[in-house]
Amino acid sequence: MEKIKVGLLTMSDGREYLHEEYAQLNMDYQREIKEALESTGLFEVTAGDVPVHSNEEAKREAKKLQRAGVEATIFNYTIWCYPQFTAVALNFAPGPYLLFCNLHPSECGMVGMMAAAGTLEQLNVKFQKLWGSINEPEVLGKMVDFLKAAAAVKRLKGMTFGNFGGRPLGMYTAVANLEQWQKEFGIDVENVEQDDIIRAGETVAEEKVEHAFAWLESNVGSIAYDGIGLTPEKLKLQIRSYYGLRKIIADRGLDFVGIKAHGDLTDRYITMDIAEAFLNDPYDFDGPKEPIVAATESDMDGALTMQLFKLLTGKPVLFADVRHYDKENDVWFFSNSGTHATYFAGASMDPAENLKHVTFCPETHYYPAGGASVHHFARAGRVTLARLARKNGKYVMTIVPAEIVEFDKEKMTAMGNTTTPAWPVAFTRLQVTADEFLEKFPCNHIHGVYGDCTEALKLTARLLNMDVQILQ
Repeated sequence: MEKIKVGLLTMSDGREYLHEEYAQLNMDYQREIKEALESTGLFEVTAGDVPVHSNEEAKREAKKLQRAGVEATIFNYTIWCYPQFTAVALNFAPGPYLLFCNLHPSECGMVGMMAAAGTLEQLNVKFQKLWGSINEPEVLGKMVDFLKAAAAVKRLKGMTFGNFGGRPLGMYTAVANLEQWQKEFGIDVENVEQDDIIRAGETVAEEKVEHAFAWLESNVGSIAYDGIGLTPEKLKLQIRSYYGLRKIIADRGLDFVGIKAHGDLTDRYITMDIAEAFLNDPYDFDGPKEPIVAATESDMDGALTMQLFKLLTGKPVLFADVRHYDKENDVWFFSNSGTHATYFAGASMDPAENLKHVTFCPETHYYPAGGASVHHFARAGRVTLARLARKNGKYVMTIVPAEIVEFDKEKMTAMGNTTTPAWPVAFTRLQVTADEFLEKFPCNHIHGVYGDCTEALKLTARLLNMDVQILQ
């Protein structure tokens, strides 16, 4: 992921003799914060040249952060400092804002932070407070979570979502309001005809298609050609659709996409499962790449949830249906024919490690045009699942801490055969009861990443003025 640009200003006392007495202490604390953040490899920190002890300094130092293009600003309080300096700096220092203070009884950093916080409350400025030693892993972790959330919110602004085909299968929850997206997130929506995928795919050089085809045949665990639904020719057509989408995404400057597919491409052309899987993967037939969020069924709020996950973690994001609950084994079957990245088969950045667990199966009767379905069982591990949805026009973020589990291959195959054998499945165990999950989860699609990013999601929702419900 591109490093997050962070601004750091340390505030000081307006009385000259106290400012001078504590100047070195202030800069020592500031240096500790800068070094701790940069040691993670995630951040590029632009720090103030001096502790701020006048309105003129507040303006000058904040403008420096503005010129550096920082994506969030930390105001650091180690002693008592005049709140007015924070107020002046706010006019130029880019938000979101984190107010941070040390924890030391002989120094008044907490008092300084609380005074500045009260000022910001009166000015109706959104901010987050954090206190403690930056050398404590828990404190650093909280700061990292905030800065990831701040950057995710900032980076949404100016993005373009490519909507290929529009609403699928009558789903209200897959369609969002253009004006609301622009107003709340700064995202534009570009509607694209699905026929453009076909036309762009036809322009792909034959040798490029043959290279990708040979790569898949060498790396995928099994390709179950049946001579009808899945043939080498149909797999090559799916490869063309992938490259066609990549070309459209590049030409139109799309940041993330959704593809309807159902009833159009899936009836008369080819399924998008290969294209969607490898768009979401951190690699393709030509080598490593950045994942490109692609939501099947052109699910706009699903794609937005996935894009936030990607911005927070840089990882491939799961897209699945809430398909079935197995009471005997206490697991949910999260399964969907499209968008389930092959990364989840092995949770590795090495495609060979993942793809050896993947089978390309002939598509089911749902998709008459045929093609390959990307089948595998998701690798076990802790995951954070979530979904953005609207209630009475207002977005709510639902977060579901969970664990993907595995059984022996024979048992997983038997379990998968009870639903749709050709589709990938993440067997998932939730902390919340089945009844409560079904009662409170807002729709049929669910998304997630490996690891625990609950706190970062909560902070993201707060910065976006969303309510949060956590099902655990």
